[in-house]
Amino acid sequence: MNLFFTRRTAQCGTSVASHSCTPAALLGFFFTAFILTTSFHSSAQDSSNLKNYAAANVDTPHFIFYTHKALSSDNILTEKQIHHRVKIIVAGNIIAYGTIMYGLNKTWYAGYPRTGFHTFNDNKEWLQVDKVGHMFSAYSESVAGIEMWRYTGIAGKKRFLYGGLSGAVYQTIIETLDGFSSQWGWSWGDFSANILGSGIVTAQQLGWNDQRVKLKFSFHKKDYGDAQLNQRANELFGSSFAERSLKDYNAQTYWASANIKSFFSQTKLPRWLSVAVGYGAEGMFGANENIGKDKLGNVNFDRRDIKRYRQWYLAPDVDFTRIKTNKKGIKYLFIFLSAFKFPTPSLELSNGSFKINGITF
Repeated sequence: MNLFFTRRTAQCGTSVASHSCTPAALLGFFFTAFILTTSFHSSAQDSSNLKNYAAANVDTPHFIFYTHKALSSDNILTEKQIHHRVKIIVAGNIIAYGTIMYGLNKTWYAGYPRTGFHTFNDNKEWLQVDKVGHMFSAYSESVAGIEMWRYTGIAGKKRFLYGGLSGAVYQTIIETLDGFSSQWGWSWGDFSANILGSGIVTAQQLGWNDQRVKLKFSFHKKDYGDAQLNQRANELFGSSFAERSLKDYNAQTYWASANIKSFFSQTKLPRWLSVAVGYGAEGMFGANENIGKDKLGNVNFDRRDIKRYRQWYLAPDVDFTRIKTNKKGIKYLFIFLSAFKFPTPSLELSNGSFKINGITF
């Protein structure tokens, strides 16, 4: 189950039951108590040599978030301050984590029977758009986790590991709950996508101390131009803009956006200019095929005449976090915008042919 922008149907692929949640409600709630407690113990050890410690914690100016000042020799946290800040993070995460688990159980799992742990192979569903969504979710959670741990003052590598793995850890806990629910099951495909998403964050921070390639999301609400299709979309994906943005795979695109200047420092191109590769799909009105069934198993929707196909995009993009500003409010706005692909013209490869789009969301 992907907690950000994707959904999962029941194992039959025809149910409209789904797991979905807004991203804002989940950012920052990622870690297990074990890892949090371990980090508390180790953080004090990092302050034994404060000057070297401070120097090691100065981030590049292009780090994803700017919510806290980088440490310097003039802004050194004492061991007591580190302990205090780690306690805040530990307590906040444990409370938030427990609250979310309680809410998930009440909202999603309580209505379905518990079973023994079992797996569910959904790797062929939704032309793998949901798997890319899992990558994006784990990536975004890990990005927020690293920034959250920056506040504690622990050394860079530890912060990158603790925060970077947080997305995979959090998503894996949810995947485990799926494994004990009759309506879903543990998905090795989802698990692998979660690991990959967090790994992309961690590897870049350890290698570059920067996110040169950001995973992003874009969406547009579709009118399918057919009363039957619109009704099916409303049943599967919801009718409101918010529901559609979370559930309609036909209208979602996921992007890998690479900042040009971070790879080619001598270029005279703007610091904020990036190039993005996008992936989406079209024609999907069921998990595996365009067939719907009622509760008795009778077919009530059959549109196998509609072709299901993948879409690949190439487009310019804007990395808002590379735009310099001293205004804190603008910085926070740029942080929010950095998770989304900026609408631009694009080159699309789909259905075996290329086309140019005037604007792509």
